[in-house]
Amino acid sequence: MTLKKSVMSVAVAGALLVMAGQAGASGFALIEQSASGMGNAFAGGAAGAEDASTVFFNPAGMSRIKGSQVAVAAHAIKPSSKFKDGGSTGAALQTPGGNGGDIGNWALVPNAYATTQINDALHVGIGVNAPFGLQTKYNADWIGRFQAVKSKIETVNINPSLAYQVNDQLTLGLGLDYQHIKGKLTSMTNYSAAAFAAGGAPLLGAIGGPGKEGLTTVTGNDSAWGYNLGALFEFTPQTRVGVQYRSQIDYTLNGNVSFANVPAPLAAALPNGRVRLDITMPESYSISGFHQLNERWDVMADATRTNWSVFKELKVDRASGANLTTVNESWDDTWRFSAGANHHYNEQWTVRVGAAYDQTPTNNANRTARIPGNDRTWVTLGGQYKPGSSSAIDFAYAHLFLSDPKISKDGSAAGAGNLIGSYNESVDILSVQYTQNF
Repeated sequence: MTLKKSVMSVAVAGALLVMAGQAGASGFALIEQSASGMGNAFAGGAAGAEDASTVFFNPAGMSRIKGSQVAVAAHAIKPSSKFKDGGSTGAALQTPGGNGGDIGNWALVPNAYATTQINDALHVGIGVNAPFGLQTKYNADWIGRFQAVKSKIETVNINPSLAYQVNDQLTLGLGLDYQHIKGKLTSMTNYSAAAFAAGGAPLLGAIGGPGKEGLTTVTGNDSAWGYNLGALFEFTPQTRVGVQYRSQIDYTLNGNVSFANVPAPLAAALPNGRVRLDITMPESYSISGFHQLNERWDVMADATRTNWSVFKELKVDRASGANLTTVNESWDDTWRFSAGANHHYNEQWTVRVGAAYDQTPTNNANRTARIPGNDRTWVTLGGQYKPGSSSAIDFAYAHLFLSDPKISKDGSAAGAGNLIGSYNESVDILSVQYTQNF
């Protein structure tokens, strides 16, 4: 193996383990698309069609909104995730480091929707939201720093939609999704281990011996198209069922890799430069039900399947086509189940409650330091206040309970150490929304 190839394999293999992190839903999906839905844990999402956020959950639901409407929402998400060491081995030729602190960071997720009625049968709308995202950050001196330090992914989705009411019982919906993604991943590179692997003790001595490390940063962005389809079946004025399909979206992220503080003898083997990464966002299917029990009570439920199994590997190549690293992911498809209820206290006030169970696409065998997530149980409480006949203010709180995920990720061959332990995790979300009819 050449010096360049040996150094690259050790320095990069531990740097880019997975493009994912702690998000509100499983994997790195964000289900936080409305505050009205948050109060019910998004139960009945494809059937509720209570406001313009139905553009995201089921465009067919726009048929239930008369005239024109605008809804604007914001969600403050605070994940907490703390690593507990269970016998880890620090990276070769480096000081071990600590547990990394709380890697969860506050994130603000906004969304906005608008709908208008063209005639009795046709409605059009548009949504601007973030279907996927994450943000996690360890202390830069933690024991697993050669596997992960910072992970950040942001998406912006523009979703023009239309709904056509076929008859009193059936409405069909269609939406297009123009989505932009950008990401940033960092980790420390073990230059001492890379030098020893490439040239033994002489090269290790040439770079200054043990303890030499530097930050590796990978950035990238891309835009792509997808679509979503929906149907709303209104069996009676009190009972309806909605279904929706959201397509997968294929990206080729183009960006850069950079290595900080590279020792001079390794500089030629670790050049900064352009990189590319192919990644597919998963398709999902939802079926929801909504039933008005009486003038005071509504009940709703939802089941959503997300095909995370499309995330088979993470393969990063240089612009020349040379491979930097390929990591097998082998994620699993997931289900999310939710149920909720509304109590209409009077014409102005509504109370919402909900609960959900959300599976994780990872398991103990493929979990990495960038996504220490697990199955999560949602408990939500929300409400709505109508200051007048044409406006509404929604607010909600959600707490997500997570089973402590375990991790056993041996990166010793790549100079990244053997990370063994578990995480103590939870997520809190605060949401608010303003809706105005015209």
